[in-house]
Amino acid sequence: MILIILGGLCLALCLFAALHDVNSLTIPNWLNLTLAGLFVPAAVFSGLPMEIIIGHLLAGLAAFVVAFGLFAFRVFGGGDAKMIPAVMLWIGPSAALEFTMAMALVGGACALLIIMVRNSVPAAVLPGLIRAPFQEKAGVPYGVAIAAGVFLAAPASPFLSQTLRAAGVIG
Repeated sequence: MILIILGGLCLALCLFAALHDVNSLTIPNWLNLTLAGLFVPAAVFSGLPMEIIIGHLLAGLAAFVVAFGLFAFRVFGGGDAKMIPAVMLWIGPSAALEFTMAMALVGGACALLIIMVRNSVPAAVLPGLIRAPFQEKAGVPYGVAIAAGVFLAAPASPFLSQTLRAAGVIG
């Protein structure tokens, strides 16, 4: 039961991160720290073998190295580079490929949508809550792609699949 609650908090924080990123083009540090921090009690209460938990930690470490390399080359913003390893702790190696593919596809779709809207609609006419990404020279709210990747890969994650089963999302 505790793992289901912690997994639900992880998914809720991912959704909040996506919405916050659309609104302000930032993902708060407290949110990424909370995502990573919630993994600790989830690992303790999961009942999973230590090999699986270590695999999740190594996946988070690998994601940290790659994401900060991409941040150094200005591909990702700082919040994105912190959120990816935090969620990779939850996703783990068994769902890493699904997460990465979904994140890349949704990120590309977001970028295309933003380009199309910027070229056809003045940012001033858009609602204030979603206006930030459509401003001239604004970045892409990649938190949307990261959150989508988490939701799409969650059924393959031993930590998040239990939450989805309890919610009746998967069988």
